[in-house]
Amino acid sequence: MKKVITFGLLGGLIMLAVGMLISQLFLMVAPSLKVEYENPNLFRPWSDPIMLLYSVHPFLSGTVLAWIWQKTKALFSSEASLTKGIRFGFTFWIAATIPGMLISYSSFPVSFLMITTWSISVLLQLLCLGLLFARTLK
Repeated sequence: MKKVITFGLLGGLIMLAVGMLISQLFLMVAPSLKVEYENPNLFRPWSDPIMLLYSVHPFLSGTVLAWIWQKTKALFSSEASLTKGIRFGFTFWIAATIPGMLISYSSFPVSFLMITTWSISVLLQLLCLGLLFARTLK
């Protein structure tokens, strides 16, 4: 369990870094996203203490997904580490992110562009996480 927590937290750090990097890239490519993010009717300001939870999220996700990896890695046992990690990340993305983004788009006044950038960002984060787990949590 110690190994799961350790690599889960490391995975959280990777998720945070990848998410921040991808976010900056999307803001450079699509500056209109910044206007949406700064809309106080949609998002809390960074000065709100509750926004600290935003930084906790990847570490919680990384740890939970490390535990899920331990429970499901046998499903990918006959494949190379690279393939196992990518399949794990992609499978989780399809199962959790796509339905979540569909409900977000249908219920919140955010643009399709924002939903798309979130989806791509989460996909890249989960692929990195899957690769980490496949290489370290054997």
